[in-house]
Amino acid sequence: MTDRYAVIGNPIAQTKSPKLHAAFARQFGHDMTYEAILGPIGGFAEAVRAFRAAGGKGMNVTVPFKVEALELADRLTERARLAQAVNTLKFDEDGSILGENTDGVGLVRDIQGRVGVALRAKRVLLLGAGGAARGALLPLLEEQPSRLVIANRTPAKAEALRARVAAYGNVAAGGFADFAGEQFDVVINATSASLSGEDVPLPVGSYAAGSLAYDLVYGKGNTPFMSHALENGAAQVADGLGMLVAQAAEAFYLWRGVRPDVTPVIDMLRAA
Repeated sequence: MTDRYAVIGNPIAQTKSPKLHAAFARQFGHDMTYEAILGPIGGFAEAVRAFRAAGGKGMNVTVPFKVEALELADRLTERARLAQAVNTLKFDEDGSILGENTDGVGLVRDIQGRVGVALRAKRVLLLGAGGAARGALLPLLEEQPSRLVIANRTPAKAEALRARVAAYGNVAAGGFADFAGEQFDVVINATSASLSGEDVPLPVGSYAAGSLAYDLVYGKGNTPFMSHALENGAAQVADGLGMLVAQAAEAFYLWRGVRPDVTPVIDMLRAA
C-alpha cells in the first residue's frame, strides 16, 4: 500500500517539497506519494485531520500554520518546544501526533556537511530574532560553539530568545551595534533583509579570518547579504538552498527511518 505524505501551507504553489521528497523516495525505492495542500485559513486542524483520516502518514507545515501545528501536536520534540513552531507532523499508530521542527538541524547539517565548517568551539553570530532564528538556536547550541550571539534590530526580542536558551550554552544578545569590536567565525543571517534588498547593519570588522557568512535566503547567484559579507571580510559564503533540502531530509528520516543523500537533490534544484 502506498504511503501518503503532504505539505500544507497558504500559499503553497511555490513549494519545492513534493519534488524533494519524490527524489528522496527514488533513492530508497520507497512506495510513497507526497502532495501539496492549500490549507484554508481558519481550517488548518480540520485539513490535517482529513488528510490523516484518508491514510496520511505525516505532513510538513509551512507558512502560516507552524504555530497552529505546534498547538495541534500531542507531543513535541525539545527543538519544536524551544522554537515554538512545528514544521513536521508525524502521525503515530497510537493515534497521537508528534510535532518536530527540522529547520535548525537542517541548517546545522548543511553548514557542517555540505559547506564543511565545524561549529564546535566557534564564535557564532545569529542575526534576527524571528521564527527562523528560534528554530536555529537549539541545534546550533547542541554543536557547542564557544559563544553564540543573537543580534536583532529590536534588542529586547534578542534578549527574550537568549533567556529561552540560556541553560544550553554561552549565549549573549543585543542590538547589532552592541557587539562592535567582536569577531565571529560563522555569521548566520536569519533576517528577511535579503528578500527586500536591505543591508544588515553589521559593525565593521565582524568577520574573523576564515569566516563563513550563511544566508537562510537563497536564489540565483549571491544574495545581497552574501555579497556584502564578501566585501567586508568573509572568507566564504553560502545560501539557504542546502538548508531547505537538509531540513526536508530530516523530515523524511523522521517518517521513514532512513536519511537521504542531499547532494544530488541540491544539484537538481540548482540546475532547475
